Amino acid sequence: MKKIIYNKVTGIIFLAILFSQVTHAQNERNKALIYSYLHGWEYSIKAGLSIGGTSPLPLPKEIRSIDSYSPNIAIAIEGNTTKWFGKNKKWGMTAGIRLENKTMTTEATVKNYGMKIINTNGGELQGLWTGGVKTKVKNSYLTIPVLANYKISDRWKVSLGPYVSYMSEGNFSGHVYEGHLRTPDETGQRVDFNGESIATYDFSDNLRKFQWGAQLGGEWKAFKHLNVYADLTWGLNDIFKKDFDTITFAMYPIYLNIGFGYAF
Repeated sequence: MKKIIYNKVTGIIFLAILFSQVTHAQNERNKALIYSYLHGWEYSIKAGLSIGGTSPLPLPKEIRSIDSYSPNIAIAIEGNTTKWFGKNKKWGMTAGIRLENKTMTTEATVKNYGMKIINTNGGELQGLWTGGVKTKVKNSYLTIPVLANYKISDRWKVSLGPYVSYMSEGNFSGHVYEGHLRTPDETGQRVDFNGESIATYDFSDNLRKFQWGAQLGGEWKAFKHLNVYADLTWGLNDIFKKDFDTITFAMYPIYLNIGFGYAF
């Protein structure tokens, strides 16, 4: 009986100590957040879905029509810190770290489109393609945005600034169908692909590791800690390496990310 009472008392003491430690840690955390807020610092996490594509601007003459487009599922997760300035704290600067995917699938009809294909026998052919092209893009990035913020009101703010991205994993591949390849140029030998005959291509190894661009965004405070946001990111350098000349025009990632954020 004494042993049972001893164990219960010991358990109660342990729970009391644990509760006091948790309460103390929570109080210290709250004090730190209040101190940061009073001195103009704000912390938040964001999660959302991106929709967009990787495209030349404007569309070159080689691309005659876009026959289909699928944005696929692209997720972005971000943590950032904002420093507000001035008495009214209308202006601020944000630095963040974002993990994101940029993905799409398109089909297009093209004419004299630069292409390097892998034939059914495993050999490579390079030249100008006329016909159908299906392209799959799925790239993963670690992105660092640095943004200027302006509070329009207590609930609305806008942001603008540059970003830099490091591509951790990249895929730019697809296949050609219902057309022909002229190699090495438009007057060269013609190779036809009709019916079920297709040839694949893969330019993943030619993707640029570092990319940069501009970001424009808006945010609405729905509740005390919950925000709704939309960010438009526009790549300003070609996704392909400088020495890649199979595709003769630059391509840029343009994506809109929409989601929710939690402000501490």
